[in-house]
Amino acid sequence: MKYFFLLLLAGFFTRQDKWAPLYNGKDLRGWDSYLRPDSSGKGGLNHDPKKVFTIVRDGNENVIRVSGEMTGAISTQKEFGNYHLQLMFKWGTLTWGKKKNKKKDSGLLYHSVGPYGADAGAWMRSQEFQVEEGNCGDYWGCAGGTAGIPALKRSDSQYVYNPAGQLYAFRNDNNIGRHCVKGGDAERPSGEWNTLDLYCHGDTSIHVVNGKVMMILYHNGQVEKGEVLPLTEGKIQLQSEGAEIFYKGIRIQSIGQLPVELLQ
Repeated sequence: MKYFFLLLLAGFFTRQDKWAPLYNGKDLRGWDSYLRPDSSGKGGLNHDPKKVFTIVRDGNENVIRVSGEMTGAISTQKEFGNYHLQLMFKWGTLTWGKKKNKKKDSGLLYHSVGPYGADAGAWMRSQEFQVEEGNCGDYWGCAGGTAGIPALKRSDSQYVYNPAGQLYAFRNDNNIGRHCVKGGDAERPSGEWNTLDLYCHGDTSIHVVNGKVMMILYHNGQVEKGEVLPLTEGKIQLQSEGAEIFYKGIRIQSIGQLPVELLQ
């Protein structure tokens, strides 16, 4: 009996997190691409004529390069719910079109459902964990995504996450809008790798940048004909939005609850 107990104890202390890679380090197997068709009709599902999404060598490893030249995203072929997602990103140097010489922009879209191109002709209905220079961790609701976020209203009429603030419903069809600014800043200088952690359980999600909580979102939902329906699972998208960006270390694991230390 004592020996059995020691085995259990040893197993407890040597147990590792059960991470599953979403990027295999070789190619984009398990992902689809969708690009907003240009004036010549180039783009659409898994049609990437300008090689917006490629695998390139960075030091001693292969990473995903998103050129940003066309607007769209790569999307997981599987849907996920109740998970901890982790990935790393760093900015490149190129910007394109309306984003030329402006803040570099991308985004992690989660709980992505419905048709491609529902938002700006490029993305599915989803919740956005903003990836943009200086704004990494913001929230945007895409194509009907909505969330309840505690926030304070600034003098410029923007709403900023604050756990002591009023719980506002962020959605595109009300006077508050679909954007909430992150609380704090943790992004590293351009060209350095950043780590994003996204925790989703039930209808709650947490945006974390380099170990710092940017916001906690409650009542994740989707507006359909004026009614708010649950939005608690879906595909994961990584945006191409006018700027060169690199991604790596994309992995996911199931969770039974949100980390208590992040909720405090």
